[in-house]
Amino acid sequence: MWMAARLGALAVLAVLLSGCGGSEPAAAPVQKAAAVEKPKLKDHRAGLALENQVSTRMVEDHILESLKLPGGSFGEYEKKGKKYQMFIIESASAQEAALILFSYKATLQSPEYIAYMGGYFGGDGKQSVYVFSKKEYVAGIVGLSMAEADPMARSLAGRLH
Repeated sequence: MWMAARLGALAVLAVLLSGCGGSEPAAAPVQKAAAVEKPKLKDHRAGLALENQVSTRMVEDHILESLKLPGGSFGEYEKKGKKYQMFIIESASAQEAALILFSYKATLQSPEYIAYMGGYFGGDGKQSVYVFSKKEYVAGIVGLSMAEADPMARSLAGRLH
């Protein structure tokens, strides 16, 4: 009896294994990764201040020629012979904007935290930069002292929504 049960189990196992076939299943074809397309920049030049504006343009990548900053809207200004710039960068989320700001902060010389703006004031090697994030935006004023840039930055922040 014991032997008959064992032979029956072996017969069932042989039938199951014979259905497996000796060949491996065909591997699924490998798909080539699609080229990652950069999202199109949104034009926020209308959000830049109009007073003292000389020109505006879209920068495809690396605003302020910084590898830490993506592209965005850029404005050039002049008041009484003093030149300065403003920029607005839109990211995918508030978290991404905070990460961009934190990454850029590491490149600033002697960054001073501006608590009420959630940003920093420091030098980038060539000029002073007042940079902050609000919602999904990173924005800044370049080339002015903190006292000159602060009211402009507050006004710029008010236009970001």
